[in-house]
Amino acid sequence: IDIAEDRERFQKLVQELGLRQPANATARTEDEALRLAREVGFPLVVRPSYVLGGRAMEIVFNEDDLRTYMTDAVRVSNESPVLLDRFLDDAVEVDVDAVCDGKQVLIGGLMEHVEQAGVHSGDSGCSLPPNSLSQSLQDELREQTRRLALALNVVGLMNIQFAIQNGVVFVLEVNPRASRTAPFVSKAIGLPLAKIGARVMTGRSLEALGATRERRPGYFSVKEAVFPFVKFPEADPMLGPEMKSTGEVMGGADSFGMAFAKAMLGVGQRLPDSGAVCISVNHEDKESVLPIARELAALGFRLIGTRGTAAFLRAHGLDADVVFKVNEGRPSLADEIVNRRIVMVINTPLGRESFFDDKAVRRAAMMNAVPCITTITGAAAAVEAIRALRQEGLSVRSLQD
Repeated sequence: IDIAEDRERFQKLVQELGLRQPANATARTEDEALRLAREVGFPLVVRPSYVLGGRAMEIVFNEDDLRTYMTDAVRVSNESPVLLDRFLDDAVEVDVDAVCDGKQVLIGGLMEHVEQAGVHSGDSGCSLPPNSLSQSLQDELREQTRRLALALNVVGLMNIQFAIQNGVVFVLEVNPRASRTAPFVSKAIGLPLAKIGARVMTGRSLEALGATRERRPGYFSVKEAVFPFVKFPEADPMLGPEMKSTGEVMGGADSFGMAFAKAMLGVGQRLPDSGAVCISVNHEDKESVLPIARELAALGFRLIGTRGTAAFLRAHGLDADVVFKVNEGRPSLADEIVNRRIVMVINTPLGRESFFDDKAVRRAAMMNAVPCITTITGAAAAVEAIRALRQEGLSVRSLQD
């Protein structure tokens, strides 16, 4: 447990195994944090050591953000240093649950996150099996999981979080314990991982339990998080590294799109079939949102955008009406949501300032049960789900089947 939790010891193990980690450092004072941040490079994921649920974890984009974090969020000392990790832009995050008996490793399942790296794994939707990873990348993840489990001498359940950037696998963290994903994986593959893990801890081998082969289902299971935002009027439904969800649901189907649609229904989000979709994304995401906007237009949705996004969409041959931001005039985007003229919002802020600019929009969407998607990958999944609902129609499958 200590090797997995202690930053320096874990870094040494990863290097000995020839695996990769994002560039990182450990700071014990504010001055040291600023100096090391320049070496590691922004943006950074910063967090206290030895915390659960991503408590007090943030993504900082510059030195001012880091100073604010070090002053307001944490008390730094030799006993509780702050961990600085280079944040991997445009990376796919993958959770792997496994059971190890000290000699063999049973892979429970590989879960590809719907949201990009940077959203806490408890808040991110995920797909089992992975929706977009090549077979060779999946095999690489299995091999790295086996090597880490045996090197850490885990006996029982374990969970590993990986990030994949441009085809390169990075180890984010290893938890030598059961993870919150264990019940989801157990239901998805039909194997009681907690029971197997507990028996292994009493001395039984995976061989003796007949649990040495990974089960790879021929259908998709999607986990989606449940949030309590409607009950807390001041909360911002923007997702980040600190966990905000209070539960989760599961959807299962033959296709990823339909499984995702069922999961969204489970959390109380009914994806629209027609109407106006508003797109307001930061400059970095404009290229990425273009294929999503084209797909929505092809499905018959009317496109609306805030000034910059609408101009970008028009420049690329799409019809897009303009709507005011909240601070630009009336009727604003928030007004249009309240008046039921918009059926879905795709809104990706960047940096601390825009988080607050767009908060009113996300709040209006939440209070009026309008789907508000804050990541590009989440928007792509929603479009796939809308297409699946049109083509396949909803059907029911029992967990036993």
